Amino acid sequence: MKTLAEWLQHIERQHPQPIALGLDRVRDVLGRMKVRLQGPVITVGGTNGKGSTCAMLESILRAGGYRTGLYTSPHLVRYNERVRVAGVELEDAPLCEAFAAVEQARAGVPLTYFEFGTLAAFRIFSQQNVEIAVLEVGLGGRLDAVNVLDPDCAVLTSVGIDHVDYLGPDRESIGREKAGIFRAGRPAVIAEPDPPHSVLRAAGEKLLLGKDFGFTRLENQWTYWGPRGQRAGLAHPALRGSMQLRNAAAALCALDALELAVAMQDLRRGLAEVTLPARFQVLPGRPQVILDVAHNVEAAYTLAENLAAAGFAAETIAVCGMLRDKDIAGVLRALAPRITRWHLASLPGARGASADQLAKNLDGVVEKFESPAQAFVAAMGRAGEGDKIVVFGSFLTVGEVMARLKKNKTSKR
Repeated sequence: MKTLAEWLQHIERQHPQPIALGLDRVRDVLGRMKVRLQGPVITVGGTNGKGSTCAMLESILRAGGYRTGLYTSPHLVRYNERVRVAGVELEDAPLCEAFAAVEQARAGVPLTYFEFGTLAAFRIFSQQNVEIAVLEVGLGGRLDAVNVLDPDCAVLTSVGIDHVDYLGPDRESIGREKAGIFRAGRPAVIAEPDPPHSVLRAAGEKLLLGKDFGFTRLENQWTYWGPRGQRAGLAHPALRGSMQLRNAAAALCALDALELAVAMQDLRRGLAEVTLPARFQVLPGRPQVILDVAHNVEAAYTLAENLAAAGFAAETIAVCGMLRDKDIAGVLRALAPRITRWHLASLPGARGASADQLAKNLDGVVEKFESPAQAFVAAMGRAGEGDKIVVFGSFLTVGEVMARLKKNKTSKR
């Protein structure tokens, strides 16, 4: 028997490449595992907004009395964050049991870290009698391991430029890959306001934002309209940020499309109670600390808009670490008008960019650090009570800072 840490080390070594898109290996192993999910499957893809939409779907469905399974990636601090049943992260033991079942079934078939974990999640949902499974696409859609299951409803949140080495250089090619989660004759909710032609030409019974569903933003509330009518007088979702009403509308449209019954009081409760770390997450206390996993240009502009709406600060310190395969210049350019001081951090591993690489794209006040934790500690030491610290650039960056904050909180008890 292996511990969870040992299993994670093991599955990381089972394929020579960290990312190897394709469904043949996963389909082969899944067939031997004989996994069957009982209820509907909702698959959510998109450049940005996937995690928020999945979180809202889970929260609303749970409030409505459904037993949910949620599979997301990547994690911030603990692998267990990736698999939730009935709103609760899986403990180590069932995860280890599921990994052992995948190991036995794969019979030597090389699986990537993500493929191994995806198959384990499917087995857990099957064993735990999940009534509705909400699955977040890892990368792209058409060839992502999650897509081995046929969704009863697919949701496409947005189409932006990211992962160009795998998905193609423009929105048409990226949209084609992301729309690969659509299925003929089944609903496909498209929340991207300007979908590429490749998305519009894809399979599926398409429901378009602004045509088949949408929302009206009011000062203290909002109204959703969609295939099954209107839901008025809704409180804004508990998740912060300017894009969250669009994500919420997409989630509600998916429920409409599947004709899943959710009472108004349960809908309101689900939106009020939804939580998702590091999506414009504002921590209590002073100086104000904001955590956001924004790591592509589209998300960076959204973060900049949210910072502009968050009130004045004499100094806004950015704690930023990024991966080399991201559009570093584009992300930093999008946020530069909102940042007065940069604390740049090197990230580990072959994909990690160094602080020196980030600094080449910036003018102004820049300090460089060996890790996000060091950059954050220095920012906290410098910031005054009225200042802001925004941590962004990668799940790795935000996750390391979150782990440090948790360690500090535990040590003070």
